[in-house]
Amino acid sequence: MKKPKKKSDVVENVMTVRNVDVFYGSNHAVKDVSLDIRKNQITALIGPSGCGKSTLLRCLNRMNDNIEICKITGEVKYDGQDIYDKNVDVVALRARIGMVFQKPNPFPKSIYDNVAYGPRIHRLAENKQQLDDIVENSLKKAGLFAEVADRLADPGTGLSGGQQQRLCIARAIAVEPEVILMDEPCSALDPIATAVIEELMEDMRLNYSIVIVTHSMQQAARISQRTAFFHMGELVEQGATSKIFTLPKDERTKSYITGRIG
Repeated sequence: MKKPKKKSDVVENVMTVRNVDVFYGSNHAVKDVSLDIRKNQITALIGPSGCGKSTLLRCLNRMNDNIEICKITGEVKYDGQDIYDKNVDVVALRARIGMVFQKPNPFPKSIYDNVAYGPRIHRLAENKQQLDDIVENSLKKAGLFAEVADRLADPGTGLSGGQQQRLCIARAIAVEPEVILMDEPCSALDPIATAVIEELMEDMRLNYSIVIVTHSMQQAARISQRTAFFHMGELVEQGATSKIFTLPKDERTKSYITGRIG
């Protein structure tokens, strides 16, 4: 008889995806996907281009709402509630489930105002000192404050690519999210900037749950605790990253990891 798990051994799901299908018009982009997003872990979504991983990622904070021809069925739950319920405040939801995009997209504002924008909108600060503290703490968590402390009034667009991506991470952190979605956040960066972002993500998972879409299997293997492999809109398999990369159950996963497909 198995010993019962201690409470400390039980890993909590921060989000659950059940039987989700996504259609763009007649194109069936995501097919009956069920996936668990674990608390304080990095979950990597991998697979060939066009396999549905970015489409699914955008379902997790309703970014697909902006696409008229997109239809989503199934259930995505966060904090026990279906995020597609008509009573859900989408603006508030996206504060709790932040997103960092493939290409750094700082606002055409100062470094300070890029980070302060969300807290102002959501009224997270009662005065200027509290806002200053949020900006400083967010930049520190994003590993950027030391590099920009003396030029917070400078444009965010004047930073290097890697710094801009960390500024976007600071902007997401500033509104106190629980989950951070990252859509190939390093694909536009050089190897040195990529290493900085990866190290940052490993630190961040102590406070956040992260879902990353990556085209780099090496990156998924380095930084994630769980990996989900997608192929032609299907979630082929998911599990501990170490097992997916060393003992994949499905032949398609094995073929992708060894470079025979993709």
